[in-house]
Amino acid sequence: MNYSFDIITIGAGHAGCEASLACARMGLNTLLITMSKENIATMSCNPAIGGLAKGQLVREIDALGGEMGFVTDQTALQYKILNKSKGPAVWSTRAQADREGYKVAMRNSLEKQDSLSLAFGNVVEILTEESSISSTTGKKAIGVKLDDGREFYGKAIVINAGTFLNGLVHIGNKNFRAGRAGEAPSVGLTDNLIQLGFQTVRLKTGTPPRLDSRSIDYSKTEISPGDEDVKPFSLRTEKANGKNIPCWLTHTSAKTHEIILANLQKSPLYSGRIVGIGPRYCPSIEDKLVRFKDKSRHQIFLEPDGEDTYVVYINGFSTSLPEEVQLEALRGIPGLEEVIMLRPGYAIEYDFFPPTQLKQTLETKLVENLYFAGQINGTSGYEEAAAQGLMAGINAGLKVIRLTNCLTRLRREGEPPFILNRSEAYIGVLLDDLVTKGTNEPYRMFTSRAEYRLLLREDNTDQRLLKYGYQLGLISKEMYQKFEGKIHRIETEKVRLNKTFVMPSQFPKFKDATWDHRKYSLHHLLKMSEVTREDLKIFDEYYNEVPEEILEQLEIQIKYEGYIKIQEEEIEKFKKLESMLIPEDFTYDSLNGFKKEALEKFKKIRPRSIGQASRISGVTPGDIAVLMIRLKQFQNQKNNF
Repeated sequence: MNYSFDIITIGAGHAGCEASLACARMGLNTLLITMSKENIATMSCNPAIGGLAKGQLVREIDALGGEMGFVTDQTALQYKILNKSKGPAVWSTRAQADREGYKVAMRNSLEKQDSLSLAFGNVVEILTEESSISSTTGKKAIGVKLDDGREFYGKAIVINAGTFLNGLVHIGNKNFRAGRAGEAPSVGLTDNLIQLGFQTVRLKTGTPPRLDSRSIDYSKTEISPGDEDVKPFSLRTEKANGKNIPCWLTHTSAKTHEIILANLQKSPLYSGRIVGIGPRYCPSIEDKLVRFKDKSRHQIFLEPDGEDTYVVYINGFSTSLPEEVQLEALRGIPGLEEVIMLRPGYAIEYDFFPPTQLKQTLETKLVENLYFAGQINGTSGYEEAAAQGLMAGINAGLKVIRLTNCLTRLRREGEPPFILNRSEAYIGVLLDDLVTKGTNEPYRMFTSRAEYRLLLREDNTDQRLLKYGYQLGLISKEMYQKFEGKIHRIETEKVRLNKTFVMPSQFPKFKDATWDHRKYSLHHLLKMSEVTREDLKIFDEYYNEVPEEILEQLEIQIKYEGYIKIQEEEIEKFKKLESMLIPEDFTYDSLNGFKKEALEKFKKIRPRSIGQASRISGVTPGDIAVLMIRLKQFQNQKNNF
């Protein structure tokens, strides 16, 4: 076996799969090291992809050439659009997926990918050598060492360790080392990274029990089917999966609450056995009862683990109580009175590395050519992990391409890094939040985190990002040409809407409304709240032949064009600050005029631009004004020199 590669990725969770595929698709000889072939792309918690703000991430990953959306479409059991009653800025798609099918489909993608090899084992050491100027410690990564003594060498390394770094599972008073239920943890790598100078902290997450569907009385629950009319996640998918296998809704009861509260001291979360910080927005059932004492019941969704399995995931019942308490509490829920628990819920503690130790490319500041992606950076969720893996893989790949002078592999002018800003993508918001603000709890993406969410919609992801995927060589020429045709059609139809006039009062639907006997352009009419894209087909039969995705874009762009224009103006101001780059050799030592807190944070974060510097917690407009003066002095000194 060849022991020298362009890129080495560690871990085959959602981050590792995306990082590996991106590098290989960029033409780089890539090695993916994971502990087990059978557990590649395992959905450790719920068998679903997407959700609020996460659906946007999945579509962005797809537009950049990632795999998550395409694999989800192959294995989806149902799709549902969340927030549909609100505006398009917050519409988010969620798909229930077949857990085993997803793993198989993603593994097939990896095994069929040219330039990608797999190796199995536990990485315990990042091999380094002296670097020139790019890292804080003067070191650069050159390879990895496994616990069996094997060594692999690469020009860049991407760590995607998930919850495996010193993973510790808790169930009641019992705890045992594991990276996930039934899987060994990764031991040794954390110690090595600490020796290299990295800071580490413990986090905690959890998962609910798994139930036997045959023991559930569904007559006491409420059916929750998927939507009928939905779009698949991936641009490569012709049509969304039509299986529409339902989930089921029930609620906790007073009996369940009584059992849990009576045994609260047996939960490691409350007994003090867990020291890691858990996710704020996905609390355990015991945490819910303590934090929301006023609620008499909590929603519980029964979600199928797959099409051909009796396993059911109980969404909303994450817990680390003792097994016997879990079962007793479950049997207090309507429909679960005689339920069989196939596997108890558990909490898991693991090491993460505060992401302020990273550049915006996800390369570490301490060690050159070493990248972190996924839960190692403190995030929670498959989609956040996959987005980081894709971006880390792209940037690691670009750096190797630059080092080997192989820019002909890309359709992209210039050199790395590849950074999406907050106005371009939820991925940009995610990475900027992590490296600029850091996190002390599992980070989860929400639409409220994005200032420009009206422009970062699910429906326009291709318009925002497909060009980058194409330039990077991750999107095919055929797909990009199809996209260009779509954009041309949208612009052509806008012209026609402006040139086509009708008299609404002549049509039965609008006869009783307060319309005068004047003609209006279809563009003018479509701006009105009472007129929809379906009405265009009433006014002009021509629109019966226009594809639905074109009509949707016309309606959204025209109805919201005033608001969109305002956000575009805000973005122009934002971009001015983002374009004011801070040179890598700019030093904050011996600078005066800053508050002590601001100076410490500037030195820690080392912001890439004035815009990023302004978003650092604790930094004031006055600090930014002083920074801009010092930068100007620095540039003048360099020019004079």
